[in-house]
Amino acid sequence: MSVPVARVVDAPLDVAAHLDAVDQPTAGATTSFVGRVRDHDPDAAGAVVGLEYSAHPDAEATLRAIAERAIGDTQASVAVSHRIGRLGVGDVAVVIAVSSPHRAEAFEVCRAVIETIKTDLPVWKRQIEADGTTAWKGIGG
Repeated sequence: MSVPVARVVDAPLDVAAHLDAVDQPTAGATTSFVGRVRDHDPDAAGAVVGLEYSAHPDAEATLRAIAERAIGDTQASVAVSHRIGRLGVGDVAVVIAVSSPHRAEAFEVCRAVIETIKTDLPVWKRQIEADGTTAWKGIGG
């Protein structure tokens, strides 16, 4: 079990660096998740043009704990980052890479990380629509 990367940063995220961080000789499988800013949202009245993420100072420690809990007693390795600041449509907001000896465990750990990020990570986003309308969404949103 290892978490070589668990970061909350205000710079673009590098998917390849996350995949490299979990590359190990015991890995029979590597899965990834890339979360991007999209141009729409079910709660938005119009087109979404960007998101502005902010984080609690403890967010990075929480992100590491989320990854460690998802790994549990598996032999998985997780690299995970969440971006903060203003992002435009198409920008990468979250990257998760998971390697493990077996594919089922890699998929399960990856899914557990993203689902728990959505419910437990103290990161909030302000959604910005084309007409200037904004809406805040918090943990679980």
